[in-house]
Formats: sequence, C-alpha cells, structure tokens
Amino acid sequence: MASESDIRSILSRALDADEAGRKDEAIDLYGQAVEQILRLEDRERKDKLSKFAKQALDRAEELKGIKYTGQTPVPSVGLTPTASNPVLRSSASLASPSRAGPSLAISGSKHAYTNEEKKVLEHTSHVNAKVYVPFMDIDLLEKFHFPMPYTDKDGYLALAPKQKRDFVSWVRVSELSEHPQLIVGDHADFYSIRQTVVSDCSFVASLAVASQFEKKFKRRILTSIIYPRNSRDEPIYNPSGKYSIRMHVNGVPRKVVIDDYLPLGRYNQLLCSYSSNKNEFWVSLLEKAYMKLMGGYDFPGSNSNIDLHALTGWIPERALVKSSEPDFNADAVFDRLQEGLSMGRCLVTVATGELSDAEAERTGLVSTHAYAVLDMRVVDGVKLLQLKNPWSHLRWRGNYSELDVVHWTPELQRTLGYDPKLAATYDNGVFWIDYPSIMNFFDVFYLNWDPSLFQYTYCIHQSWSAGVGPTKDAYNVGDNPQFGLTVPAGRGSVWILLTRHITSIEDFRENHEYITVLVYNSGGKRVYYPSDPPPYIDGVRINSPHYLCKIRLDPTSERRYTLVVSQYEKTATIYYSLRAYSRTKFELKQLGPRYQTVENLNGEWKGKTAGGCPNHPVTYKNNPLYRLHVGPADTSDLVIELRGPKVYQVGLDLTVVSLEDATVTAPFVSEKTGVYRSGFCVLDLANIPAGVYQVRPSTFLPEQESPFFLKVKSTTNVVIEKLN
Repeated sequence: MASESDIRSILSRALDADEAGRKDEAIDLYGQAVEQILRLEDRERKDKLSKFAKQALDRAEELKGIKYTGQTPVPSVGLTPTASNPVLRSSASLASPSRAGPSLAISGSKHAYTNEEKKVLEHTSHVNAKVYVPFMDIDLLEKFHFPMPYTDKDGYLALAPKQKRDFVSWVRVSELSEHPQLIVGDHADFYSIRQTVVSDCSFVASLAVASQFEKKFKRRILTSIIYPRNSRDEPIYNPSGKYSIRMHVNGVPRKVVIDDYLPLGRYNQLLCSYSSNKNEFWVSLLEKAYMKLMGGYDFPGSNSNIDLHALTGWIPERALVKSSEPDFNADAVFDRLQEGLSMGRCLVTVATGELSDAEAERTGLVSTHAYAVLDMRVVDGVKLLQLKNPWSHLRWRGNYSELDVVHWTPELQRTLGYDPKLAATYDNGVFWIDYPSIMNFFDVFYLNWDPSLFQYTYCIHQSWSAGVGPTKDAYNVGDNPQFGLTVPAGRGSVWILLTRHITSIEDFRENHEYITVLVYNSGGKRVYYPSDPPPYIDGVRINSPHYLCKIRLDPTSERRYTLVVSQYEKTATIYYSLRAYSRTKFELKQLGPRYQTVENLNGEWKGKTAGGCPNHPVTYKNNPLYRLHVGPADTSDLVIELRGPKVYQVGLDLTVVSLEDATVTAPFVSEKTGVYRSGFCVLDLANIPAGVYQVRPSTFLPEQESPFFLKVKSTTNVVIEKLN
C-alpha cells in the first residue's frame, strides 16, 4: 500500500505532465493517485487526502472530455473559502477552493462565476507585465525540490535607486548563512524586523503587526501564506531556493513564485529588509514576493491597508486621527481601536502627515511614515500607544518617550513593563507615545479587520467600461454599476468592500482614480439622480484601491438598498470586486440590463420647437413629440432618458393615447419627470400596459435651442415614430 509521500509524489508527477501537455500520462497518473487514496485504511490519512482525490478525478475526467451538467459543478479554481465562487485559472489546471484562512458561509445562491467575472479575473491576473494565477488547493502539491537550485523565470527584480548606488551582486540565502532557516524559534519575531533602503515602510510595519498578532494569539495569519511547509504546517527553508507566497490581490488570493536571490551591497550588507537574526529569512522573502508583485524594489510606497490585505486578506479600513467633521469623536476612535487590538479583531498601523525638517528633528518622527501599533493602553485616564518604527531605530522624543523624566513614575513603569533608562541604552525603534501627541503629528490609522468576525460573505467581480456613462457622475448615476442589497431585520451591520483591481505600478505612482460606494435607501431599485433622493450613505471618494462602507441593520424591518459604484472623473475602464460581509444572511445581486429593446434617438429644440415647459402652454405644444407603440407583452418595464446641455433644465412628459386591451384601466393619464433638472432626466416605469403612448421632451424656458438625446428601453418591443 502506498504511503502518503508516495501519493503526493504521484500527484506531483501528474501536475508536471498536465502542465507540460502530456494528456494521456496525466490522466493515468491522476487515476493512480485516486486509486491509491481510496485504498488507504487509515481513516485520518484518507480524509486528509480525499479532497485531492476529488480534484484529481475531476481533472482526469475533464482531460478525457467529460463535462458536468445539471446541478453538478464543473471543477474550477476556488479563490478562498470567503470567495463567492470559482474562476478558471488556466487551461491546464482546475481545482476547488483553497482552505487557508477563515471559512465564511456564502450568502446567496450563485456558486459559479459568470463569464464576465472570469474575464475580469483573467484580465487582472496580469500585473506589472507578469501573470499571477489564483492560488488553489492543488498548489499545495507544487514541486519545490530540484536537482539544481531554482531560478525564477521572471529574472531579477528591478532595483531602487538607493539600492543601485551600493549594489554588488545577487546572492542566494545559502550563501548568506551556513544554517539558514525561514523562522528561528517557534514564531516570527516582530522585534527582529529591519527596514533598509526600500521605500516600503507601510509593508514592513504590516509585517510587524501581523507577526506580533501570531505570537500573541497563536494564529498563523502571516506565516501561513509561505510555501513549502513541513508536516506540522510550518513554513520551512527550501535548499532548492523556490518559494510560493499566497497573496490577496485583485479580488482573490493569487500565487507569487520567487527564488531566494537577494540584493547584496558593497559592505556585504543586504539591500532589502531583513531579520536581525542572521540565520532567519522570512522577512526578506516575504518582502521580495510583494516587491515582485508591485513591479520591483523601485516601489513608490502604498499604505498598510493595501499591504495587510494582500498579506492576510483582512478587511481594510481607514480611521482619521483628526477631522473637521462636527460629529468626530477622537475618544471613540481610540476606544474602538483599543478594543479591536486587544481582542485580536484587527491589526493597526498609524501614519504621520507632512512634517517640516524642524518638526522631524524635534520630535524624532519621520514625515509621511508608517508605524506599527503594538499596544494601546489607558493608565490613570491617560491614553497611550506603543509604536514601532520599521527602521528599528529613531524614536519619538516627546511625552512618554525614554527621554521623558516627568511622566515615567515607578507605578507607570510597572504597569507597562517598561524601563525608560534601559530603553535608552538600545534604540530598536519601539516607543510609547500619548494620544494627544498622536493627534498632533499623525494623520490616519490603518485598520484591517478579521473577516472571521462575520459568518456570511458574497463577492461579485465586474468591470466598468470607460465608454459607459458620463466621465463625471454629478448629474446622472443611471449608467454606473449598481447592486441590490436585501438585508434582514436585526442588529449588527453589513460591511461592503469595494476593491479596484491594480495592474500597473503606475497606479501607485500616479493614481487619479477616486472611487467610492454610494448607498441609497431606494427599495433596491436603480438610481438615476445622485442627490434625489440623497444617499443614505454618501461615500468619500479616495484614490486607494480599497473602500469600506458599513450599513447598520434596522432591528425592526427588512431593508432593500441600492449600492452605486461611483468615481470622480472616470478616464479608463475599471475592474473591481464588490464584497459584502455580515453575521446574518443577505442577498447581493447586480442590477443588470433587462431590456429587450433599446432605441437611441437624436433630436433638437430649434426655433418654434424650443417651446419650453408647460408653464408656457402656447409654445409648449410645439416641442418635439414622439409616439411609442409598446407591446405585444401585456405589461412591460419602460425607461426613457433625456440628455441635453447641463446649462438647461430639461423634463419629459409621457401620456397615454390608447391601450391594447380596452378592459384595462390606464395606470396614469400623464407621467412627468417632475422638477426640471440640469442636463438629464429619466422616467422609470414598471408594469405599464401594452398600448400607444406619446412622449414630449422640453426645456424649462422657451427659445433654449440645442440638440438632445433620447434613449428608450423596454422589456418588450417598442416602435417609435416622430410626430413633430
């Protein structure tokens, strides 16, 4: 009977044959693996390998040309347990969801990606001219050991200018240490992290808070993304030099493969972040994987929201340190962060704003720099934070620093376990600072929340074409991507995370894409006017890839909301993911096109036909008039949109001429768009009877001459004729 290692070897050979296109050999090896797994007598080992048996069988049958129909799902790439559905990774390998990370139930009925979603995720697999495929369970069996040391086919990473200045050569980990290890001891030590010349302080701060979390709460959220691993599911040093890192990028976890070449300087020093333990390399390799994803070490920087989401998949949120908003409560911000941090619900970093050279010298702080938040305490009413500078040197020089001789009472030292005199002998970049000083010199907290705080999730991946809708949606959001959200009565909230997919490092260097989510309490129906009715939640447009919106549940009744993706000055096609999290079931669905007929008409108000609104009855009847024959369906949904110059207020009037069925009572005699609006108005009517209607577009004042555009959409056939 085959051992577990024998079975894994067979599966590895099957994958190699599959990727090389040796179809018959792959089918045979997949079959051998399934047979050996089924023969196992050890129940625990059999259960452990059963998912691989299912994947191997599915893939073998697919290679044979067998396709599933009906309710049986086609084998496909899963994204994570928190992903809503699978996506094709490539033509060569398909598998089920990777089980790394929290397992959330899917809220909704869709368990397979649409063709549109597959196209989106395939397109955004191409990042900085390289391809990063979704990470799958089958990748756990990837081949890591080779007769010769592995070299990344993508070549060496581009170096930053400060690296080039001192660069001598690329060296392997085995050349840097006689006894290399990925992690020394039983956990990744955040105190050992050292940042050098790469401008990735937010990433290094992210490593610090995530590794501190692992030590404190005994949960692997950071080191769990590194492969290969040993039988205890711990990441291990690979003498062959190949590593695979699972990172959450562009809506799904993706595989980043690297070798272990690191840049060395003229003084035999590493020109990348590293561990102060000379035999430990998890810091350098995780940084290298992230820098590869971001296009090289010549990285313009990001923020810890982005970095920690990539590393852990935790939900990103920003919290301003100070705000001009009238309801801003600094104490409430501190209390929320302290509770989340102490309970292990979130990871926190904080960033300084712009500081003058004099301020930086006086305070010991670095301008526009990220710091890891290690602890938050309240002692005798004083709010304190323990921070770590990713540089592992250069500390705060103000209140509660090691230089402070006023505030450090013996009791406070005992409470915090901190000796300022001892700390003064060694600068490791760790310091205490009071909250008022944070508010004076820092700008923003970056939080990342544990998704396992929620029980249900759902995700949709879509694109928004540059040619759809206006460049600015100040007047019309009708063409924006919109989604219906149905939430039950109850306590709690639904969190909505909008993630714009990034495919080029230039998105970080020159990011002009400001996105947000607007929430309308509109019964889940399509919204056309951005401010009528006003949004229930008016999103803030930011140029970060992630935007988080929180909707509180109504404890008394079910609610139906409309979510609108909005952007300031859309100039290019946007690829994005919209994910919802909640402790209770909900339904999230796209409000897509449902119309059988779409007619576009060009018209003009000119001379006599520029008749103005009904306030001018003599001239109003001279406005252009169109007759609509709606049918043959008994009832249909009808949308009529009017676009004109924004300097003019425009309106529509739809009247019933006759109905197909004389026994049916007309739902209205005349339906108007109401208040005349700048440049755009719309009639959105549901369940109107088949018949003949007339529509008259007009400006508010007579003699306002200009072209206009009329769009008619219907769920049944519509024949349009111009009357005048």
